[in-house]
Amino acid sequence: MVPRGSVNYLAGYPEDLAAQVRRLIAEGRMASVLLKKYPQAHAVRTDRALYDYVHEIKNVYLRNAGQLSKVAFDSKLHVIHNALGTHTSISRVQGGNLKSKREIRVATVFKAMPTEFLRMIVVHELAHMKERAHDKAFYQLCQHMEPHYFQLEFDLRAYLSHLEATGQPLWSTVAVDAENG
Repeated sequence: MVPRGSVNYLAGYPEDLAAQVRRLIAEGRMASVLLKKYPQAHAVRTDRALYDYVHEIKNVYLRNAGQLSKVAFDSKLHVIHNALGTHTSISRVQGGNLKSKREIRVATVFKAMPTEFLRMIVVHELAHMKERAHDKAFYQLCQHMEPHYFQLEFDLRAYLSHLEATGQPLWSTVAVDAENG
């Protein structure tokens, strides 16, 4: 059985849902459930490809939200900040002007995940360009950009719980790279 504390990614969800996830992990069935729903990883591998991917979504939903200076995968993000993505805004005085730089960083764990999970985290970080707090307006914006946002977030949390409990990633960047190259 999976220890109760190991499914901390599901802390805000009803206990019956968390118990289902723990049971599927303990029975070794979580992997097949997720792989059936999300069969392969995306092909976004580089910071440049991630930048282009983020800008495509931003240009559709947040054209007037300002520019992004940098978008990158960050290998230290999950470990250090216990976050899967960050949106930062830094203002600096340059001469007589105030310049603002915005960055989005995505944990490198997303390099080997399905497109749906990458889109969910990107939508989340883009929503912070308009809404700072995790409030009703923030989640409405997330759902506007990705109608299945809440299901994707739950499935991602279930996967992260599986990964924490078993140490077995379900998707590989090697398989996608072989298909594309």
